[in-house]
Amino acid sequence: MSFSRILGQDTAVDVLRRALRTGKLAHAYLFEGIEGCGKKTTALALVAAAFCGDGEGCGHCPSCRKMPSCQHPDLHLVGPDGAFIKIDQIRDLQRELVLRPVEAPMKACIIDEADRLNPAAANALLKTLEEPPGNALIILLTSRLAGILPTVRSRCQLLRFGQLPERIIEDELLRRGTAPAAARMAASLAGGSLGRALELGEQSDTAVRGELLKRLATLSLGNITPLFEAAEELSANRETAVETLDELTSLLRDVMLIQGGGTDVVNRDLLPLLEQEAGRTTLEQSGERIARIMEARQALGRNANPRLTLDVLLMRLAW
Repeated sequence: MSFSRILGQDTAVDVLRRALRTGKLAHAYLFEGIEGCGKKTTALALVAAAFCGDGEGCGHCPSCRKMPSCQHPDLHLVGPDGAFIKIDQIRDLQRELVLRPVEAPMKACIIDEADRLNPAAANALLKTLEEPPGNALIILLTSRLAGILPTVRSRCQLLRFGQLPERIIEDELLRRGTAPAAARMAASLAGGSLGRALELGEQSDTAVRGELLKRLATLSLGNITPLFEAAEELSANRETAVETLDELTSLLRDVMLIQGGGTDVVNRDLLPLLEQEAGRTTLEQSGERIARIMEARQALGRNANPRLTLDVLLMRLAW
């Protein structure tokens, strides 16, 4: 477990390496970025380097060998128990952090999905951040910065993790043995998340995406019954709805590329349908559709009503 494994997060890694090298490691960090962009991998690499003492994590000493399985006695992981991280979990963590390290030069904890701390747990954690025990290292991870109490945020050094470029994701999938066409498709649909791309992997389904494109072409304000039926179907599961919007965005980007004279489309297996859609609409209309889809996706991310959001979206996509 070392910083060399971190993909596409050079700025954050450089900050942490410099802190280790100069002995100015903060007592608490807040890593913010989308799911699957490398936050937890970076947190584990930071702990490994701090425990190992060589500034990078040698990968061979007893401490480093325990890190990939997260079995090091001085590393403590906290995550949601059900819907939230609860105060008893934070109290257990506090009791661990005040103890002397077993093997490492310090204690360390990683709190995943820190935006799901319930109010009591967040306030309890705040006391630990205000008066950190010894030289304990505390790392909070979140994909929703707005869910972190401002008082907690202000006591941590914030590091932002950007979305990964499609090329980096595609290259990593290829390295892991994913077929080239599937790797390209997954990288396009992943939204900058390697974790999401790995979930997609080989699951890219030509028939499903083709049906999605055909349904888009048949949306009509003159016959709104199928439109509302489609909205009801999509809104049944928020996560599935977001994934469908991502796929639709990828398809429409290819349509725009064809309309602009480009040939390097991602959904090459659907080229005839893409060309048909490109001939049915204008470049400006395709761009407007993508903008509407992105607005709906952001609304779903803010916990907007899925059915209402998708009703409005599909009416805007219809002609």
